Amino acid sequence: MRRREVLIGVMATVMSPSVRAQTATRKRIAFLSSGSAEGWAPLLPAFKMGLREAGYVEGDNFVLEYSWAGGNYDRLPELAAEVAQKKVDLIVAAGGGLAGRAAKNATSTIPIVLIVGDDPVRFGLVRDLARPGENVTGVTLFIDVLTPKRLEVASELIPNAALVLLANPQNPNAASEAARAQEAAQRRGRELRILQASTLAEVEAAVAGLSTQRGTVLMIGTDPFFFALNNILPRLASRHGVPTVYFQRQFALVGGLISYGATLTEEHRLAGVYAGRILSGEKAGDLPILQPSRFELVINLNTAKALGITIPPTLLARADEVIE
Repeated sequence: MRRREVLIGVMATVMSPSVRAQTATRKRIAFLSSGSAEGWAPLLPAFKMGLREAGYVEGDNFVLEYSWAGGNYDRLPELAAEVAQKKVDLIVAAGGGLAGRAAKNATSTIPIVLIVGDDPVRFGLVRDLARPGENVTGVTLFIDVLTPKRLEVASELIPNAALVLLANPQNPNAASEAARAQEAAQRRGRELRILQASTLAEVEAAVAGLSTQRGTVLMIGTDPFFFALNNILPRLASRHGVPTVYFQRQFALVGGLISYGATLTEEHRLAGVYAGRILSGEKAGDLPILQPSRFELVINLNTAKALGITIPPTLLARADEVIE
């Protein structure tokens, strides 16, 4: 036993200098998210692909350190402060403007790459989309601005349906999104009801409550917490027979009826490319905020059939993807 301990000690002595050198050369990236590891699992490969395109391979020349708020937005400032104290080489702030604001408040020196659905100028994260300045750049999806378009899709899906928007009151962006949706509904001569939910139990209760209200179409607000439920919300909606319009393709892929929005996988890949460029020496503030190049309308005909809904030909003709 003693001989084995000696051999292990010798091996550690021989290997430790190279291990220390390898670790020292690796860049450290902190991934700060308002969501959860489960919710972001489909998107992380795209982010790492972007880094690979920029010459960075995980475990080779960079390591990723995760900080998940799990939908508890109040934790973001504390998590961001902890990340900043570790003096990582770069912070990725994903899942809404609140994550970006927490990161920016925590450090003015560590480069920050945003992945947000909000307007970063309105949120005070950057001064200009073309030249962000300071230590911040990234990708914005502007998905909340598309809420009137999703209302249009909901209205076309079932013309006389009652319209409902599910919003998270913990997100400061929820109020402006609800206001846009109300304005769009009024222009169409429609009424829109707002339901609020910030926990899974509240989400379940809100969807279940619509099960007895036939002729209702639910729209899911653009919120990181709701995105983290991308495997749960479509099952809830199907179980209770509620036709639902989502803000991202991932929902439709796992059984959601209809989605309209930007492709989050592409935006995460672009964020990875930006992260690699910054690690290679470019300044974050010199890189323009990237915006979506296209939006996708995805329709799941299997779910439509299960709900007993006939998708209007006009919607089918505009669909970028139809799941059968």
